[in-house]
Amino acid sequence: MNNKSVTKCRHCNTELEHVFVDLINCPPSNAMLKPSQLNEPEVFFPLKIFVCHNCYLVQVDEMEKAEAIFDSEYTYFSSYSTSWLAHAKNYAEMMIERFHYNENSLVLEIASNDGYLLQYFKERNVPVLGVDPTANTAQVAIEKGIETIINFFGAEFARNKLVKKGIKADLILGNNVLAHVPDINNFVQGVKIALKDTGVVTFEFPHLMQLVKYHQFDTIYHEHFSYYSFFAVKRIFEHQGLEMFDVEELPTHGGSLRIFAKHKEDKTKEISPNVTDLLQREKELGMNTLDYYSNFQDKVDNIKYTVWDFLIKAKKEEKKVIGYGAAAKGNTLLNYCGVKGDDLVQFVVDLSPHKQNKYLPASHILVRDLDSIKDYKPDYVIILPWNLKDEISEQLNFIRQWGGKFVTFIPDLNIF
Repeated sequence: MNNKSVTKCRHCNTELEHVFVDLINCPPSNAMLKPSQLNEPEVFFPLKIFVCHNCYLVQVDEMEKAEAIFDSEYTYFSSYSTSWLAHAKNYAEMMIERFHYNENSLVLEIASNDGYLLQYFKERNVPVLGVDPTANTAQVAIEKGIETIINFFGAEFARNKLVKKGIKADLILGNNVLAHVPDINNFVQGVKIALKDTGVVTFEFPHLMQLVKYHQFDTIYHEHFSYYSFFAVKRIFEHQGLEMFDVEELPTHGGSLRIFAKHKEDKTKEISPNVTDLLQREKELGMNTLDYYSNFQDKVDNIKYTVWDFLIKAKKEEKKVIGYGAAAKGNTLLNYCGVKGDDLVQFVVDLSPHKQNKYLPASHILVRDLDSIKDYKPDYVIILPWNLKDEISEQLNFIRQWGGKFVTFIPDLNIF
């Protein structure tokens, strides 16, 4: 597992020597291609993941700059998942009930996307402010009446664009943003700066424990700079003067954490036993040792061979195979498994019009609309965003009419 590298840990600056998994190389996973781009060169970046032997932060080297990844043509819009909208609404209602936010509060969401979550606070007359670097998703939020600043969040932004203008938040939240942050120390420092004295911070992110346990290598891509245990994220927040006072385990994205933090000086909130309990469980699993992160490559490669076997067998049997969900995790799976063109997977379907009639990066598989399924009548539909398999299989239940079946590969082959 040793690897000579000059890459430094993005939290503690320790030289990274230990490889967690090497997914070789691929383009940024959300870099969808227009038809006119198919004959142009694509830029591939190494996708090698390290684990820091000092703070146990799992991370990718920043081969592609965040500014290039989260550009004005970002194709992920949160509002196209009904289950994610329901999750956002439940969160807003829970937080209002628990912390009594009202018309005198301010809720600040980092990476607010298309307003999928802040709309539920706004409906309850709680003032909101979104911050998001992607202009096209932010514009959708603005059209919903959600004030949104188009910018990257960090310490300088918090000082100059918020605090200097008298803006501090009662609640700062971010869902699936921590992984996307290249300079995590600067980012958390910004959260500290922008939070009111008795304010609350919540972030949700996939839990590294679940990634390892269920072989979720397809959640690894260039847009995700870091992968967090509770131990690692607690240490990062404490370094900036923010203290964990609660944590919840969630089923979203294959197993996520929702952390609750406050100013260390804030004595108005009790520390939940959930904090100590989860730290102890991670310790018992060995997540603070290098042994825990060994042999993951072998598990990933076994999944690759399973994908090959399934697709080649289906091809020989003249079965029609398509994918569903032009998600980043699907691109990681297809690219690492070497699936190219429409030979083994004829096309991929996605509900988002922002992805339709474009091509997946590297594999160059066409993304089509929902009606294409009924026209083509596939034998197998591979659910690429397997974390939404219940929602998707219910939505596409009509494929049973012609004997169609669903397929997922994570953590192992499942045909149902």
